[in-house]
Amino acid sequence: MYTYSINPASIIDEAIDLSTRLSGTAFPISIFPAKIQRIIREVHECHNYPTDYIAAAILTAIAVGIGNTHLAQIKQGWMESPILYMALIGRPGANKSHPLSFAMKPFLDYDYRQNQEFEKALAKYDELMSMSRKERAESGGEQFPQEPIRKRFLVSDVTPEGLSLIHAQNKRGLCLWADELSAWFKNFNRYNNGSEEQFWLSVFSAKTTMSDRKNAKSSIFIKRPHISVIGTIQKKILNELAKGERSSNGFIDRILFVMPNLQQKARWNDKELPKDIEQEWNAIIDKLIQSECHLNEHGEIEPHILLFTEDAKKQLYEWQHHFSELCDREINDTIVSIYCKLEIYIIRFCLIIQLARWTCGECDKTCIDLLTVERAIRLTEYFKESALNVQNVLNENTLNSQQQTIVNLLPPSFTTAQAIQIAEQNGMKERTFQRFLNDNIGTLFRKEKHGEYSKINP
Repeated sequence: MYTYSINPASIIDEAIDLSTRLSGTAFPISIFPAKIQRIIREVHECHNYPTDYIAAAILTAIAVGIGNTHLAQIKQGWMESPILYMALIGRPGANKSHPLSFAMKPFLDYDYRQNQEFEKALAKYDELMSMSRKERAESGGEQFPQEPIRKRFLVSDVTPEGLSLIHAQNKRGLCLWADELSAWFKNFNRYNNGSEEQFWLSVFSAKTTMSDRKNAKSSIFIKRPHISVIGTIQKKILNELAKGERSSNGFIDRILFVMPNLQQKARWNDKELPKDIEQEWNAIIDKLIQSECHLNEHGEIEPHILLFTEDAKKQLYEWQHHFSELCDREINDTIVSIYCKLEIYIIRFCLIIQLARWTCGECDKTCIDLLTVERAIRLTEYFKESALNVQNVLNENTLNSQQQTIVNLLPPSFTTAQAIQIAEQNGMKERTFQRFLNDNIGTLFRKEKHGEYSKINP
């Protein structure tokens, strides 16, 4: 088990997370500054939205606000931007969409205002283009007017070609907001087999993308793409996400899953959201949107580079070495792949958490400090457990009725002899069960020691 340093801030963080765990929330809201923690609590208490959903949506919104303006550098030549692929999982009526709408409202308001400005500019442009060059000169207008560009943060149903064009006009970054995430990945092969999936694999790594448009003389060239993705998905159709090559090419491992253990449907109450909560959240996102953004002579964003302090880097490396030991002991390649993606995500989390703290006035942004790294570690552990739970659901979806019955009958911890007895009582031969047990170590079962096992999701 990884151990954290003992200091006043970490003790307070642990107390906050213990309080939320007692209320049934696993998400470590202590990773956020106090202002954002209050927003999460007030939204939860007023609307009864699950805290995990609110916190995950806010985390993604902060990442979108940062975009390409800041990068975290772990060492020379290795930099990460805060690109997140986030999926909120739950049954129908679990209040997945509402927290997402709350978190993204500042961007919706911004996009709306920008669209109004764009419509005015476009009308003026069309009017000028309807004139001859001489008429434009006589009226005092530009002889060669530039077509206006619509500034925005959010996109929904769009092809990679269309998204590339929008991104080229909004180099700061975008967010694909898919209320039903299944609509996103089900459309991957609608035009070119596999090409859209490869596009999103490349975007995750911020690899340079080029798009050749039909009837265009030049290509769209995006040096460093930044497109985060967030949406909701029902637990019962999770297996759709793992279809095709997505479970083998690392695509599904790039998704951060939020799947709270909701036992009851949320009840309405009479509590009203304090008037200053939305204003506070708008101010936080607005500060990120308005943060200084330098452009070079080619019109490309010159991001601020945040290095790690020495003690922060030491802590991060110690965690990574511990995490590598988990990978060395893990025999399931799917789980190892998930762990490898989390090693990328933890650096991104560090950047998001540091900028969130700066936005709320709790620290500066000259570098990434030790407290931020410790909070990023806790957040990574949360998403590790979520990923394992999702893998368990996916494996259960592929079990036949006999296998599912045996899994249900097995106690949380069991010996080989106990398991074989349960299997034989349900018509499965010993050799068949042994193969089933070994094939599902790391997904359904965990080997504690020789002859002793436990269920990963009892």
